[in-house]
Amino acid sequence: MGIVAGLDSSSAFTRIVVCDTDTGAVLRQGYAPHPVEPKATEIDPQAWLLSLGEAATGGLLEGVQAIGVSAQQHGLLPLDGQGNLVRPALTGNDKRAQVAAADLVDGLGSREAWAQAVGCVPQAAQAVAKLRWLARDEPEAAKRTAGVLQAHDWLVWQLLGRPARRTTDRGAASGTGYWSAATGFYRPDLVELALGHQVALPEVLGPSDAAGTTPEGLLISAGTGETMAAAFGLGVGAGDAVVSLGASGSVMAVHHEALADPSGMITSFADATGMHLPVVHTSNAVRALRGTAQMLGADDLAALSDLALESTPGSCGLVLLPYLEGERTPRLPHAAGTLSGLRRESMKPEHLARAAFEGMLCSLADALDVLRGRGVEVRRVFLLGAAAELPAVQAAAPAIFGTQVVVPQPAEYAALGAARQAAWALGVSQGTLAAHTPPAWQGASAQVFEPGEDLAVGQAVRQQYVATRDEIHPGAFGQGA
Repeated sequence: MGIVAGLDSSSAFTRIVVCDTDTGAVLRQGYAPHPVEPKATEIDPQAWLLSLGEAATGGLLEGVQAIGVSAQQHGLLPLDGQGNLVRPALTGNDKRAQVAAADLVDGLGSREAWAQAVGCVPQAAQAVAKLRWLARDEPEAAKRTAGVLQAHDWLVWQLLGRPARRTTDRGAASGTGYWSAATGFYRPDLVELALGHQVALPEVLGPSDAAGTTPEGLLISAGTGETMAAAFGLGVGAGDAVVSLGASGSVMAVHHEALADPSGMITSFADATGMHLPVVHTSNAVRALRGTAQMLGADDLAALSDLALESTPGSCGLVLLPYLEGERTPRLPHAAGTLSGLRRESMKPEHLARAAFEGMLCSLADALDVLRGRGVEVRRVFLLGAAAELPAVQAAAPAIFGTQVVVPQPAEYAALGAARQAAWALGVSQGTLAAHTPPAWQGASAQVFEPGEDLAVGQAVRQQYVATRDEIHPGAFGQGA
């Protein structure tokens, strides 16, 4: 038996789990908040190291043989020729690069050109857009920039003592906007398009590769982004999709190849195992529930869920298109939400409450169908987020998605994924694991819900939603979702 650790440096905290290499059983845990303002858009990354050190106190890492690093995605750390920061790190939630992202689309010619080049269309969060912002808004800092890293790259580099070799992995690289998951290569021309000159980019490691070994003999694995680490920690594989219920929503699935999507609805990420994670985002998910709860005077989402269960599938004919903040899928940036089907008998709080849940889930089913329409197999759906625990979600989701729904127990899946990667790299280095075979850790504890006899009813709800969507926004999905 060996011991490995996985650390997740999110936007707000560092979480460390120490695990048994053979089973994945969690032996110890550590936690510390980042000493930064919530939702900071730029940060001195030394704060991440301070948080890491605090989380690892009390002998937490005693006996650990390898560490994996997961970290917040889409940040940018511009470095000068000596490896020092040119300016504070830009975080993923910094929206100042929205205009820069649009400039880049025009610079390459079209959204389709970007999708073909790197599997995604530039967004404000991505490193490529932040480089363009830097060139336009801080030209002196841009001129001094000789290399760029993301958060997990920088943390790995620091743990190894800042060696000459800088590394990343496929998962994190696929979110930059200048590395293609389809080809496995950088596009330096896109870096130059954004920044105006070339920079040093980190070497992209394979899933089971080690980034290096510390002077104390501690092996550091490749690391990855939080999304990829969480998928690895959950144990999802081919045939699995993950639906994340935040204020906005996302649907991702494990697939054997990268998907270039001319519409730009699919972002083609790589995962932490050598496979791919095509992702479709929606602008509205739980925010539609919260807005409905506020409108109905419900105390919280649990009360809204209880109210919704007083209604019946189909919400007495009410259909809510939850495009409250515009929408990314379908691409309707200036749309507003729509409530349709109002009749005297449907004008009751419980029907509106249920329509909010059904509208949110049908919108996510639209996103799921974008992937299915490109040949992605979906045999079960993992449902993540606090809202996944709501009875109204669990009652409606399997029939609307048309497949088994798995609601994992809350756990630190990104840190667990980082630890599993560390165990993989350690096993390969010791000759006990193959480079293409990750450790077979026990999957997440979960509740499982089947569509069962409700499938036909759920599909009728979905058809009612699609008919309303196509009437109000004809052609939003081309020939349909």
